[in-house]
Amino acid sequence: MRGDGGETSLAGGVRVSKASARVEAYGTIDELNSTLGFARSICDDAEVAAFTKRVQQDLFAIGSSLATPAESPKPQIVIDPVLVDRLTEEVHRIEAIDGMLADWSIPGEHRAAAGFDVARTICRRAERALVRLQEAGAVIQPAMLAYVNRLSDLLWLFGRKLEHDAGVSGSLREVTGKTGNRFSRAW
Repeated sequence: MRGDGGETSLAGGVRVSKASARVEAYGTIDELNSTLGFARSICDDAEVAAFTKRVQQDLFAIGSSLATPAESPKPQIVIDPVLVDRLTEEVHRIEAIDGMLADWSIPGEHRAAAGFDVARTICRRAERALVRLQEAGAVIQPAMLAYVNRLSDLLWLFGRKLEHDAGVSGSLREVTGKTGNRFSRAW
């Protein structure tokens, strides 16, 4: 009932508008986490599903950290740069798979891959929300921003790996028949 007037409490009891940049940022991280839960629930690849669950745990920490402003009496959770390294290692591992798509992809050729594609777009929106929050003057941990950026790369690759393993391709070039420069992997 306290939120009926358009305000919410951050960690430590600080009241802000539900339209604040901080609420938008951690709300988008929450949306990403829920979408990853859906993608994981329809994913038959045990390794991708297990890695996704670890990511979801990381996102809870990121969301909690974002919900804790500097003026809060509660200490902010520190996001360890090692988490970014773990994502980077997984990106490199998947990119090394022979036959992985190195082209633009049309989402929807494979159900679980499409789930990860939806999550990727939400992840990019979360990244933009973090940048807006930072530009508004909030201190954003560098590892947090790097994590979300790297995660979007990984989610794209999860989709392509699932398609690859299922023997389907969503390659834009195959669908359109157009040629030209190929883009270089996830990043």
